[in-house]
Amino acid sequence: MASVADSAGERASSTPEGRLVTAWLSVVAALVFAIVIVGGATRLTESGLSITEWELVTGILPPLSEAAWLAEFEKYRQIPQYQALHRGFSLAEFQTIYLWEWGHRLLGRVIGAAMALPFFALLIARRLDADLALKTFGITCLVGLQGAIGWWMVSSGLEVRIRVAPYRLATHLTIAVLIFSALWWLILARTTSKRISVPRRLTATATALIVLTLIQTFLGGLVAGSRAGWSYNTWPLMDGWLWPSGMLVMQPWWTNFAENTGTVQFVHRTAAYVLLALAFWHMVDCRRTSPGVVGQSALIAAHLLLLQAVIGIATVLTVVWMPVALLHQAGIIVVMAGLLWHRLGMIRAE
Repeated sequence: MASVADSAGERASSTPEGRLVTAWLSVVAALVFAIVIVGGATRLTESGLSITEWELVTGILPPLSEAAWLAEFEKYRQIPQYQALHRGFSLAEFQTIYLWEWGHRLLGRVIGAAMALPFFALLIARRLDADLALKTFGITCLVGLQGAIGWWMVSSGLEVRIRVAPYRLATHLTIAVLIFSALWWLILARTTSKRISVPRRLTATATALIVLTLIQTFLGGLVAGSRAGWSYNTWPLMDGWLWPSGMLVMQPWWTNFAENTGTVQFVHRTAAYVLLALAFWHMVDCRRTSPGVVGQSALIAAHLLLLQAVIGIATVLTVVWMPVALLHQAGIIVVMAGLLWHRLGMIRAE
């Protein structure tokens, strides 16, 4: 297939103003990547409910005196998680989990400021064209919404549950990946100078891989939120079976897909197999039809998905050992970056 010159991206990043905008978007994308990892560590250390209030401004600083620490500790001692999991915690142990959650929230505030302040400054200075202004405004709004979703998630674990609701955690994680994806797409669009004309089926399959990866991210969030990774720590069978017993025993039936650990892990595993099969089928199709850059990027994307699957298996086999689990969470971003890079290199042939 012939290369198609697409100088808009090249022009957008060649001027000092263009380079400034690209650098801004890149910094925010890097911060989002970081918070996905920090969020995973906060969850794995059971730290996410240690701060029981949402104080957008006053919560910027941690407690600065022993009296303030004791007051925060007393608030935590009133919620079900303390009673069920952390009863008998010392103040020092509480401070450890508190600082994980405080760091997570602080990084979220930094991302909000890093997105919003330059956006309004560039908008006022008329350094954003209408299309880019609209897109970056949408991302800024999504970042703000993510903060509210974060509190919506935390609030689900403060009164009855001992952990946050799995579907809320999955939503929070998926929105974070969506924010990164939007930023990365803009960065690629500004820096990619050539795209390849390919058959419609290739662009359709590449787009499907991106959508399915987002869905798989949500399913992975359900696994994390329900702690399904601590169950069925064998592969390829689930404790000797293709699927676990009791998969649909909960009522109402739909709760099985968020609360039933066997069902949740089975669905996540099955979706991974489907995603891998589609990625390698697409890779073969791309390399046969468009053996140049598009075929190479399809090869890379498929192997990134394979590596992510291997790390996911290792996460299960190690019973969610933190270094492996965090690598698996970081892999979500890397896979999405590869898929978006692959997709942006194509133009659909009419």
